[in-house]
Amino acid sequence: MDQRKAGNEEANPGRDANCPKESYVFKVVLLGNSSVGKSSLAYRYVKKDFRDSLPTVGCSFFNQCVTLDATTIKLEIWDTAGQEKYHSVCHLYYRGANAALLVYDIARKETFEKAKMWLSELEKEFLQSEIIIILVGNKLDLSAEREVTMEVGSLYCALECWDEVKWEKLQ
Repeated sequence: MDQRKAGNEEANPGRDANCPKESYVFKVVLLGNSSVGKSSLAYRYVKKDFRDSLPTVGCSFFNQCVTLDATTIKLEIWDTAGQEKYHSVCHLYYRGANAALLVYDIARKETFEKAKMWLSELEKEFLQSEIIIILVGNKLDLSAEREVTMEVGSLYCALECWDEVKWEKLQ
């Protein structure tokens, strides 16, 4: 998987001088229907807070730096709009992505079906070795209204030959 490496100031003029010398940039794209919680997930991860948000128009962008030993990893998080009218331009946002999170609402089965459609779109654009794809069942607080069981999600991942990771709750 290709990632951009910024090892010195010439390679990445915008790099913070306080960052370790070795750093990488990974592009992560969030895909899914409108109102599945893509923006809330990104905001929660980057800002460590939760907020209700208005629908995304086009695409939102977040940065998050993670330091592992002497290496800095900068995540560029692209939060795409889920409305159907933006579907035709989404491929522009996920071009060059290293990872994609396919997000669905566990209480709305149609959003799970749409996540399968996003997978088909990604398969047209990337080889399997070029991108990490993660299926995310969101809105666990609505588990009483669940329409997509964890077993259904797990079975789909198994049929697609994905490694299975189960997180009941993201802290």
